[in-house]
Amino acid sequence: MDPVDLLAFGAHPDDIEIGLGGTVARHVGLGFKVGLCDLTAGEMGTNGTVEQRLAEAEDARAVLGASWRVNLRLPDRALGHADHVRAVATHIRYARPRAVAIPYGTDRHPDHVAAHTLLIDAVFNAGLRRYEADAEAWRPDWICAYFINDSVPPSFVVDVSAYYETKRRALACYPSQFQPTAAGAAPTRLTAPTFRQLIESRDAQFGAVAGVAFAEGIVVRDPPLRAHLFRDEDAVVPAQQP
Repeated sequence: MDPVDLLAFGAHPDDIEIGLGGTVARHVGLGFKVGLCDLTAGEMGTNGTVEQRLAEAEDARAVLGASWRVNLRLPDRALGHADHVRAVATHIRYARPRAVAIPYGTDRHPDHVAAHTLLIDAVFNAGLRRYEADAEAWRPDWICAYFINDSVPPSFVVDVSAYYETKRRALACYPSQFQPTAAGAAPTRLTAPTFRQLIESRDAQFGAVAGVAFAEGIVVRDPPLRAHLFRDEDAVVPAQQP
């Protein structure tokens, strides 16, 4: 596993694509190395087999352009054991990311909430020199939380307008969840056309507020540090005085 600039975590395959697909694609497009890590294989999900979901996740990784994707195969619907924290902390130490993206801590799905808590602990422990896990201690610069179902006013948004079609193609890699055709497939919240509408309307709303077509919302605990009050972050040269 090669070190990456950004390491994005999801509780299940497809979580990252739903909440952060455009941002992942944008970072790849800017030349950053991105790694993806699914905590579980979603084996408790209504539709799709583990094998299908792992294959779909790899297809989506290729669409997004991430350097690699791993699945820790932690138990679905049972996240939170100390061994789970250690497994994730070890993974962070090997990946050595500058930033970590995790599901937001308030969500209708309990696994997303449990993943948030587990990942906060794992990031903290990964940076402790005396914490017993493989590899040397490593602490990312910060943790960024993204939305899957629920949302609140974000700390900031990422303009993903130019990468939104890539996000759509990545989501389309999950037919077992969004358009299941297997015998015995059951309707779920994800299979309803309104779920895709929910994702796109949220991203469009964040984009409209920021003056772009589509944006993904991010929440951070610490306020983003800016060097000045100018809107353009590259505006570092003072204007000529008369």
